[in-house]
Amino acid sequence: MGRLVSMTKQQERIYRGFLYLLLSIAVATLAVVVYVAYWDKIPSTIKIRAGVEQELDFKVPVSGEIYRIDDEAAQVSSLPESMDTEGQIAESISGSVESIHVDFAHTVKFKANEIDTYQMNLKLFGVLPYKNVDIEVIQDKMLIPSGIPIGIYVKTNGVLVVGIGEFENSGGTKVSPAKYVLQKGDYILKVNGEEMENKKQFIRTIEASEGESMVLTIKRNSEVTDVMITPECNQNQEWKLGIWIRDNAQGIGTMTYEDTDHTFGALGHGINDVDTSMLMNLDEGTLYKTEIVGITRGSNGSPGELTGYIEYDSDNVIGEITENTTEGIFGVCDEEIMDASCFEPIPIALKQEIELGPAQIICSVTGEPEFYDVEIAEVNLDGDNINRGIVIRVTDEKLLTLTGGIIQGMSGSPIIQNGKLVGAVTHVLVQDSTRGYGIFIEEMLGH
Repeated sequence: MGRLVSMTKQQERIYRGFLYLLLSIAVATLAVVVYVAYWDKIPSTIKIRAGVEQELDFKVPVSGEIYRIDDEAAQVSSLPESMDTEGQIAESISGSVESIHVDFAHTVKFKANEIDTYQMNLKLFGVLPYKNVDIEVIQDKMLIPSGIPIGIYVKTNGVLVVGIGEFENSGGTKVSPAKYVLQKGDYILKVNGEEMENKKQFIRTIEASEGESMVLTIKRNSEVTDVMITPECNQNQEWKLGIWIRDNAQGIGTMTYEDTDHTFGALGHGINDVDTSMLMNLDEGTLYKTEIVGITRGSNGSPGELTGYIEYDSDNVIGEITENTTEGIFGVCDEEIMDASCFEPIPIALKQEIELGPAQIICSVTGEPEFYDVEIAEVNLDGDNINRGIVIRVTDEKLLTLTGGIIQGMSGSPIIQNGKLVGAVTHVLVQDSTRGYGIFIEEMLGH
């Protein structure tokens, strides 16, 4: 009988332990769900305009402290929703005041008078670590929305390796001199110390090698290194390495904005090599006048495209591309383009100012920049992919009739909401041509 009682107590302990385990798993699961639900509600970097009071209404149960990062004087104030500006004593994060408390369960108002940088250490429910958020105080910006089609020509810095292959040598044996030496995506900068400006020069250099080993200076990812390689003679008595190479790319897109200093931003995403899918290492690039001559309508599962006619002639040059980045291409445009602009400068919208609902895009599918109605369906304030921060849906019947929605060549089309430049179109959803992605304009400006 005593043994039976002992086993019952042991079973109770096991049962109790099992319940504790289930409770722990439930709590952990709930915590993960809460974190996932709230994580993207507040961006990791918040930009605010200098000298302008701005509201942040995230409605997230997180709170914390704002700290100064640099030493310059600035003024930042925060208000709960129940208080107005007159009821709040403005505090400066300098001198005797080390930090300011903020609670994003309510509307928070900020005002900073100088260009500066701050950091917020936030906690969920005031207890659980949430994230550190940078606050960047920036100068307000006015930009000219564009929407004109552009022809793009870019030349790589070095010769890009787009593939490694093999061939039969003079003896009939299959060889691959570049195997284990070069990789897809490498940029060949020099051969035996001589800079390679284009693929024709590189091919001539290999053909003149007479089979002698040579040193290639290559850029792989962000590192520059030297490798040794020995060409082989093919059955046509030509010296080869067994690689496919490229030194330029062309295409069409849309200019997003022009600045008053003649600089421009376009595409909203970088120019990637079609074979390697890697961002192309830019040496130089040119913008050309482009005429849209055809439209292939998009449909679900089949993205459409704009067909442009480009004359790669010096008379048609309208700008110089100086940067190819993840956020787009940037450079300097001709004064003629500035003078021919259809629109006046407008303010930019910071990401926290964007609203779900009606907006417009500007594109030139009919030859001239026109406004077309869209709906902003999602705003991802802190997503992993900066080129997909905005989800839009085309609602304009005219554009749907012409293109079926978002199509290739419209990348860079400005997105306008409430008279402000919100961002640029970047991608189409392949399975739904009426929907597409966009990048925040502040991401393009912060490239």
